[in-house]
Amino acid sequence: MAKKTLHRSRTFYIVIGSIVIVLIIFRLLLPTILLNYCNKSLSKMHGYYGHVQDIDVALYRGAYQVKEMYINKEDSSTKKQTPFFNVKMLDISLQWKALFHGRLVGELIFNSPKLIFTKDKTEISDVKKDTTSFKTVLKDFMPLKINRFEVNDGSIHYVDAGAKPAVDIFLQQARILAKNLTNVENNKIALPSTVTANATIYEGTLSLNMKMNPLAEKTAFDLTAEIKNVNLAKLNDFLKAYGGVDVNKGNFGLYTEFAAKDGKYIGYVKPFI
Repeated sequence: MAKKTLHRSRTFYIVIGSIVIVLIIFRLLLPTILLNYCNKSLSKMHGYYGHVQDIDVALYRGAYQVKEMYINKEDSSTKKQTPFFNVKMLDISLQWKALFHGRLVGELIFNSPKLIFTKDKTEISDVKKDTTSFKTVLKDFMPLKINRFEVNDGSIHYVDAGAKPAVDIFLQQARILAKNLTNVENNKIALPSTVTANATIYEGTLSLNMKMNPLAEKTAFDLTAEIKNVNLAKLNDFLKAYGGVDVNKGNFGLYTEFAAKDGKYIGYVKPFI
């Protein structure tokens, strides 16, 4: 009887030990598995090509970090690539706070991202197409619905190399925070989701505050935004290329309020020069 008990005990510890060893090996191999999967997916995107340098996994918080990632637009005939997006680190994780509300959702944190909209010679709607494509890429990386979205030290460029003079305008030091996008909290409020954003634009500032309901059948939001003290002289190439205007000195500002409900819109824009 004692021998049987000892044998069962020994078998139990062998099984447990084997499981632990397998889990340790799996944990060690998981970053490599994810890295290969991500790079394989990024290389097969229609019209785009991407690559990830490294991936770290943090199982204790249900997250992984994508490091040094880039996505380029690729010409289908010449295979020439144009920079579209890059980020130093993208943190993708399960939002534990939402679990207390009975929802399984995720959050994204972008550190130092750069988004570049490039105008092609014949395509006028590139910005809209690029934005749609970028959303598709994010869905591949985040299988859960995104409830929280954060951007730290980001920049957005618009480039038109064919313009005369060539145009490359941008905002930088962008900080964006979007919360409750899937209406996990405060589901009795008409506009439960919030978005705040701040950035610098040519010695000036941009600030935006918005409340919205992204799950509403018809567009519903309330937005205020303000641009202050933009140095127009630093936008001279843009103004020459698209307006035929040469600016030596001056500042630009803008204030706007917009709201939408039941398919109806109301708002105004006040520019200051």
